[in-house]
Amino acid sequence: MNYTDKVMDHFQNPRNVGVLKDADGVGKVGNPVCGDMMTFYIKVKDERLADIKFQTFGCGAAIAVSSIVSEMARGKPLGEAMEITNERVAEELGGLPKNKLHCSNLGADALHKAIEDYRARRGEAADAKKKGSGPAGCCCPYCEGPMEGAEGLCRSCHIELEECPVCHKSTKAGEDACSHCGAKMPPA
Repeated sequence: MNYTDKVMDHFQNPRNVGVLKDADGVGKVGNPVCGDMMTFYIKVKDERLADIKFQTFGCGAAIAVSSIVSEMARGKPLGEAMEITNERVAEELGGLPKNKLHCSNLGADALHKAIEDYRARRGEAADAKKKGSGPAGCCCPYCEGPMEGAEGLCRSCHIELEECPVCHKSTKAGEDACSHCGAKMPPA
């Protein structure tokens, strides 16, 4: 498996590792399929991410993703940090092998959950559904192929997708648990 120099640098020298004991928001995600677990801690000042730390249990790609997400988000306004996507994360790292792209989902998801937790603690209504993250989104989370129809069928790998009721990301239809957040999926 070939990783870019940037992935290797962030894996071997991760930035912003740790815990913020008095965090304003905490976001936890995990993928039961691969075992990766990420927790992001944020401090907010004037609606900007003043500090961010993470703890990650997982492969080198998961650690590199957590590190780069923390750097991409630090100092950004909350709205701009919520626009960090798995595609932008993978791009920033110079690419990830296809079988490791799910790690970029986890990093962006953990950051978004931390921001949503911050907003919930303040009594703000968090967006329940991120734009473009449902089954009719632009590309398949497994092969990055184009999606078609409301049912969420990938034109490239022909995997049928459905929306997770918890994280609202597309996951393979008929699975017992969401491949992004691990939530139990409703029976078909």
